[in-house]
Amino acid sequence: MQPIPGKQIAAQIKEECKQEVKEKGIKAKLAALLVGDDPASHIYVSLKEKAAHKIGVETDTRRLPASATNEELIAIIKEWNEDESVTGILIQLPLPEGHDTDAIIVAMDPKKDADGFHPDNIAKLEHGEATILSPLHEGILRLIASTPIVPNHAFVIILANSHTFADPLKWIFERAGADVDVMLADKIDDKELREADVIVTAVGKPGILTSNATKPGACVIDVGITKMPDGSVQGDFDAESAADLDGWYSPVPGGVGPMTVALLIKNVIRLAERR
Repeated sequence: MQPIPGKQIAAQIKEECKQEVKEKGIKAKLAALLVGDDPASHIYVSLKEKAAHKIGVETDTRRLPASATNEELIAIIKEWNEDESVTGILIQLPLPEGHDTDAIIVAMDPKKDADGFHPDNIAKLEHGEATILSPLHEGILRLIASTPIVPNHAFVIILANSHTFADPLKWIFERAGADVDVMLADKIDDKELREADVIVTAVGKPGILTSNATKPGACVIDVGITKMPDGSVQGDFDAESAADLDGWYSPVPGGVGPMTVALLIKNVIRLAERR
């Protein structure tokens, strides 16, 4: 299978954003809330800050200890809601144990929700009225669009741990005309997987998907990321097993991750333009 060049596609998106900000004189600012000391979360936020600065988007990142209360976090979000210079808000998930994630997300102004996680935006997505897409979901769509696979003629399987991730993506694919099935990780059916034109896997278990469960010509989008003992990261898809198989896959690293960062910043710019 051929790797999809996520890094190159993401670099092109960031360059387009940089030109747009410069040519239109767009004033955009990303406000990011980072709570606790999870190493991956700190890396992700740093990457987003770096990308924003290169594009010409300001940032305001608040790094708080895990001991910060829900009330303190909500107060910061309300401050950003009222700050006209802030055009996009990011709450880096997961929050440390003991925090009310739903209440903190709801506290955001949905018009500043850069990740598309606010219940109002999820509801609009479900009804086909979305004004902002999750950078992760849009990244998945763009990676598929870089291959010959056409979603409105495709059978798509979303392999995930829960419906929380899978259902919004299912709605997006269905709006595009795809036939979609959600398969939970504890009920994997290799026979059905071999019928899929597109497989999106987001389980977080290295090698859970192999060439034995992938048909020739399929497209595999690997969202699963697992940090290994040697410090490397691996995806759910065993790409080596599919080296001689026709088709496409998004590598880990270098696939979904760079796309998500680039499209988050693009969302902040979109929200600035709509304001």
